[in-house]
Amino acid sequence: MRKTLSAAAGAMTLLAALALAAPAQASDWHHSHNGTAKLSVLHGVPDLVVDVWVDGKLTLDNFTPGTLAGPLDVPDGDHKIAITGSEATSADNPVIGPVDVDLKAGGDYTAVAHLAADGTPTATLFTNNTKPSPDGKGKLTVRHVAAAPAVDILAGGKAVIKGLTNPDEQTLTLKEGTISASVAAAGTTTPLIGPANVNIAEDKNTIVYAWGSLADNSLGLAVQVVGTASRGQDCDDD
Repeated sequence: MRKTLSAAAGAMTLLAALALAAPAQASDWHHSHNGTAKLSVLHGVPDLVVDVWVDGKLTLDNFTPGTLAGPLDVPDGDHKIAITGSEATSADNPVIGPVDVDLKAGGDYTAVAHLAADGTPTATLFTNNTKPSPDGKGKLTVRHVAAAPAVDILAGGKAVIKGLTNPDEQTLTLKEGTISASVAAAGTTTPLIGPANVNIAEDKNTIVYAWGSLADNSLGLAVQVVGTASRGQDCDDD
């Protein structure tokens, strides 16, 4: 499941700020809030560095491309966010915001700042699949968040996901073990990214992001691993 955020990269960075604000204020928040959501944040916009201010306080200094933060337990409730250039000394003159955001409790999410297929900055909020897998199996989720056309995902040189377009995702349930994964233009087998070894672990969802820009020769892979629920009658068996 995905939801494209209309406020583009700014909205993404708002989520990043809230995620990374959690450690400094965790003790206060745990006393005043009961509802939380798990939020990870991936910065997948090349050559963009910003500062993020939460409720007037510098929360994230020089947030750089390729960085993955989380997962953090983020409290529900309202927060005021401002985004400035990386050299700002206060939140008084934001380039984005200030914006009031209301976080809802529940779920496991990854917010990704990335480039759309045409190279413009955008943001997508993904809901991470935490359903249990059958005994001896784990999940592989691939997310296309790069400025590039449709791609095929190859495992061991064979296409296991075909025609994936930005900003879509696909999840496979595979036997645990290590696979050699690469990303190629749809219908081809010449890697644009990889090959790279990816570990499929029992009771885990290994999430691979293709990010960057094909035209700018900045394509890369980012990997995230999230836990899944204990196996039961409703486990995935695809």
